[in-house]
Amino acid sequence: MFIAIIIPCFNEANRLPIAAFQSFVEKEKEAQLIFVNDGSNDNTLGVLKSLALSHPKQIEVVDLKENVGKASAVQQGMLYAQAHFSPSCFAYLDADLSTSLEECFSLAQNINPATSFVFGSRILKADNTIKRKWYRFLIGRVIATVISKMLGIAVYDTQCGCKIFDAQLISTAFTADFTSRWLFDVEIFYRLMDHYGKDTFLQKTKEVPLKQWIDTDDSRVKMTYMFRLWMDLYLLNKRYSK
Repeated sequence: MFIAIIIPCFNEANRLPIAAFQSFVEKEKEAQLIFVNDGSNDNTLGVLKSLALSHPKQIEVVDLKENVGKASAVQQGMLYAQAHFSPSCFAYLDADLSTSLEECFSLAQNINPATSFVFGSRILKADNTIKRKWYRFLIGRVIATVISKMLGIAVYDTQCGCKIFDAQLISTAFTADFTSRWLFDVEIFYRLMDHYGKDTFLQKTKEVPLKQWIDTDDSRVKMTYMFRLWMDLYLLNKRYSK
């Protein structure tokens, strides 16, 4: 299995876990990391270029001159990977590795002819480690419940930053621009349900509880976005409701 993992980066120079990226590509030769520098105004690009030079066969950098937001950064990374490589599956992860590269690679093993979309879920259980700030957890549960009702499916966590796609889904999920900078995950669900039909989508989708997810102090999603979030949800529901 050859996987391309897209990692959007905005002002990450001081918190990129460089050793973790290097260790991963040294172990997993069937993985390609594609970092998308989203118009950072710190030294993120320089750090990424140095990282790419250390493993030029497995790490590439896409440099966006202006900040376009996470949705467009992931989109451009996916389309770049589709054009330049031939992976059997694609994934995206947050740059802080709240979900580890190793766990993403493990989840990708679920991609097969019967399952084409896999996503991690931050469900706290007795045998895993999920560390989230209490207020983010509470806000997240309210938002997740609203999203589940909008989509009309029982999904616990659409917003976890670890999602894996069979290669054949990339054009369907990422060719068109996204409505929201941050809620593009929800729009992906809508697009895949439109593509398959709800029943087939549920058959070909797997939500997998993560073994570990660690909240970071320096979130790129500001609390002030909560005001815009509800408008984004309204626009998504309006666009895709039939």
